[in-house]
Amino acid sequence: MPTKILFVCWGNAYRSPVAEALLKKIRPDLQVESAGVNPAGFIAPQARQFLAEEGAEKYVKPFPESLEEKKLSEYDIIVVMEEKLRRMVVERCPSCAGKIVVWDIKDPYFLPREYARIIFEQIKKKVLELVDSS
Repeated sequence: MPTKILFVCWGNAYRSPVAEALLKKIRPDLQVESAGVNPAGFIAPQARQFLAEEGAEKYVKPFPESLEEKKLSEYDIIVVMEEKLRRMVVERCPSCAGKIVVWDIKDPYFLPREYARIIFEQIKKKVLELVDSS
């Protein structure tokens, strides 16, 4: 059974779907998903643009998904983009505490537009580190 990985951010509009798409491109043998605590209405256009530049556009999900839709106990690794999200996941699934990894990547939604590329590169680096560690 392939490793099952879940990426979690607030809106599932930029950080977690970018990580999901990049990892799916690099490691198609893994089961990779993403979700948001408070899902946005759409995947951020800049996320789609940057993923297209990486040749990963076909791995972008059509729309954000809610963390509520996910059965957390089924995942081997749960990557959260910030510490607050760790606490929210543990509240929903106390037995998941040991499989949570915190990346500490800021949400570009709250930063000036030019930060979207910087955040994308941070996520790409973390995904590559995750692949190298597995």
